[in-house]
This record gives sequence, C-alpha cells and structure tokens, in this order.
Amino acid sequence: MSPRTARAFVPVVPVVPAVTLALVAAACIVTGDANAAFHDPIDTPAAAAPNATHEPMMSVALAGKRLVAVGPRGVILLSDDDAAHWRQAPSPVSSDLVSVMFATPQQGWAVGHDGQVLHSADGGATWHKQLDGIQAAKLMQSFYSHQAGTSPDLKTAQDEAARFLADMGGRPFLDVWFDNDRSGWVVGSFNIIFHTKDGGKTWEPWFDRVDNPNALNLHTIRRIGSTLYIAGEQGLLLKLDEGAQRFVGLKTPSKSSFFGMTSSGSTLIAYGLLGNAFRTVDNGQTWQKISLPTGASVLASGQLADGRLLLGTQAGELLVSSDHGKTFSRVATPVPGAVFGLMTRGSEAIVTGAAGLSRIELPVAGSAK
Repeated sequence: MSPRTARAFVPVVPVVPAVTLALVAAACIVTGDANAAFHDPIDTPAAAAPNATHEPMMSVALAGKRLVAVGPRGVILLSDDDAAHWRQAPSPVSSDLVSVMFATPQQGWAVGHDGQVLHSADGGATWHKQLDGIQAAKLMQSFYSHQAGTSPDLKTAQDEAARFLADMGGRPFLDVWFDNDRSGWVVGSFNIIFHTKDGGKTWEPWFDRVDNPNALNLHTIRRIGSTLYIAGEQGLLLKLDEGAQRFVGLKTPSKSSFFGMTSSGSTLIAYGLLGNAFRTVDNGQTWQKISLPTGASVLASGQLADGRLLLGTQAGELLVSSDHGKTFSRVATPVPGAVFGLMTRGSEAIVTGAAGLSRIELPVAGSAK
C-alpha cells in the first residue's frame, strides 16, 4: 500500500489539532481493505453529499452576493439566499478542501489536502484543478534543479523538493490568498509556498524566499492593510518585503502555533493554539497578550459592520471585541461544535464548523456576555 493510498483512503473526520492546522482541517482514518476499489481523491470528482450542511465544513467566502463553502471529500456548497438554502456544486476532486477565497465576484480559489488548488471563473458554479501535489512536487524539483548557486537556501530548497516528490505530493495546502485576479499565493505544510502572477495558469515555488529555517507549517496568509502576512507553527510570523521579494521574520510573542490573523484600525492580532492571542499597534515591533475568556484554540475571525472583531474557537465559542481587540467577551449564542471558519455580513456571522453551516445573528454592541 503506497503512502498516498494509506493516507487518502476514506472517511475524513475533522478533529482539534495537537500542533498543526493540518489536523484541524482533517485527520484521515483508514478502514477496510485499502487495496479494494481505491479511487485516488486527487482526481476523483466529489460524490453527492445531501447532508453536507449538517456535516463538517471548513471554510466560507463571499463571491459577490453568493456564499461559497468548502469541506471534506471535495464538497463545495453554494447559497444565493443568505445561507437559507445550500446546493452542491460539482467538484473535480474528492480530496479535503480547507480554505476558499474570492478575489472578485467571479474569480475564486480553493485549496486543500493532496496539494489541491481549484479555480472558479464563474462565482463558484464550476471548478477546475490548477495544481495538485504531484504536479507541485515536480514543479518544485524542476525549478530548483535549474537554479545556479551554492546558497544554503537553495540547497535546502532542492533537498525539500526531493522529499516532496518522494512523498508523492502528499503535502496539504492550508490557505490561499489573491490580491486580485492575477497575483496570488498558496501556502501549506513544511514551508511549501507557491506564487502565481497569471491567475494560477503557472506557479513558482518560493520555498527559498521565506525566513523559515526549520520548514515549519504555514497555516494562513492574509493581506492586512498594505502588508502581506503569514502565520504558522511554533509562533512563526512573517511579512512580505516587497522590495526584496521575500517573506521576512517578525519578532514573535510566543512559541505557540498561530492559526490566523485579523486587524482593527492600526491593531494587528495573531491568534491560535489554546486560546493564545496577541496584539500589536506598531507592525509587530512589540506585542501585548490578550486575556481571552477561553482556553480553547482560536481558529477563525471576522469583523462586523459596526467594526467589532469576532473570533471563533474549537469549543464552539464566539468572542467579540468592541475596543480593537484589547478585550473580548463571549457572545451569548454559542455555535454547535467547533468553529473552523467564519465570515461576517452586517451583524451576522456565517460559520463553518464541526456541525456544518450556521447563520448566527450577533447581539448589538454592548449586549455580548
């Protein structure tokens, strides 16, 4: 049984991570005879999932007025009536999808396990594969084998490319970010990162352009204000130096893994494992620990129309702040199960989590408990 067969075969159950967001997204459980009727999820279309709205879903994004959500086994759901009803869109893969975003109402991307990168040019109605793990591994090996020089960064990139290929491309992409319909990034485990300048038609590996000597997992990538940030394992925080075209390290306030970043005004907040959250008002030069009313890992964030910040936790809690992240309190209405992703519209939150999809109306400012 090959490593990819053993990892990829059958049911995927999202669980809370011990150390990485890859396990937040999904833990693969092998059952039965893996040699019997195996269909590689890397190129097997997603099966119909009539109960998907009540089963684990990982991420949700806005495509114009349409909501698009993704989850395990390649499931993609669409809603055109503010989450009242959902329908399944065709998906070319049955690998787990863990993140989705739209740069325009039409142009969107989803990423996930087995190195999958999917693209939609029609607001999520149809999707095609732009990249998978095997293609990415071959691309990375070819790219770095043609680079001249003896720098340690290049040697490390060449060695990692060989390991990536030996793994048969079995590295998950954990997040995606596009500034527009041309320039975008995908990031994932073991410092795997690719950049495109043509909307995903071609991709270039940036493994050697990241200050991440231990090849820690890259959990999320977001542009906040004018700066592009990456947050990852063991307190890794990076920002893009546009001039040098390199992700440089930020002073980290913690060695605890970060799963996301958000902002309010001039405040930047990094959050993650076991309720750890920190804020900075000077672009990461100094950090202050936020005392959250939870010890649960924080996995998602959003901002309401009135400016309040919202965090979602593995314990199904929603935490709200009205003072730019200095303090947070619990929202009276909990979510049924862990929160894996959320987006906000007006005064409501659309949540993806262990219990599926939820639409939650947030209390007005001053009434959170």
